[in-house]
Formats: sequence, structure tokens, C-alpha cells
Amino acid sequence: QAQLVESGGGLVQPGGSLRLSCAAFGFGFTINKYIMRWYRQAPGKDRELVADITEAGGRITYLDAVKDRFTISRDNVKNMVYLQMNNLKPDDTAVYTCVADKPGYPDDNYWGKGTLVIVSG
Repeated sequence: QAQLVESGGGLVQPGGSLRLSCAAFGFGFTINKYIMRWYRQAPGKDRELVADITEAGGRITYLDAVKDRFTISRDNVKNMVYLQMNNLKPDDTAVYTCVADKPGYPDDNYWGKGTLVIVSG
């Protein structure tokens, strides 16, 4: 069964950096046909889309609040997606979740369980 597993979260001081990773597992499951997304949800707030990247990486979008600080990337050979987060702020504190969406197939999507990022000094 296909699944996504995030890692790399933790506690970091304001101004620090973290790199989140998302690994895709499952027999025959490859991410090269999926748009990959990172969402986050802070306590008491709605979930928001942080960044996404198209199948071959040709188009990337970011939430305005993270532009110039976060970088999403993918390695389709390794079945991995990354979120490099620099200059972290307390407002970035949230559970970050990796999602795979197949374009044109709204029911063909996978969600990880998330990884917690806490920015506090």
C-alpha cells in the first residue's frame, strides 16, 4: 500500500533552518506522476498550502508568507520530496504534511501523517 512518510521536524530557534523530507513507499508507487505538496496546520488555525511542485519540477508555487525563505524540491528517482526552511519564525510553528496529487484524478491522492515543527527561542 502506498504511503508517504515525513521526517525532519523538530524544535528550532527563530532564524534557524530545518529540512523536511517526504519519502514515498509502496509497491509500484512512484511520485513522478504526482504533483507534490507541503501543507501545514498550526494549532487553532486552518490548514494552508505551503508549497507545491509539478511532476517534473517545472512549476513551483509558494505561500506568500514563506517566499524567499522556503524551497521545495523533489527527486523522482529516489521517490523523495524536500522542504528546505530557512530563517524560521515562530509563525512557522505547525504540523507539516506531505501530499501527493495525481492531476486529473481527484481521488488519487495520498497524505502523510505529518511532522511537527516548533520555532521557539
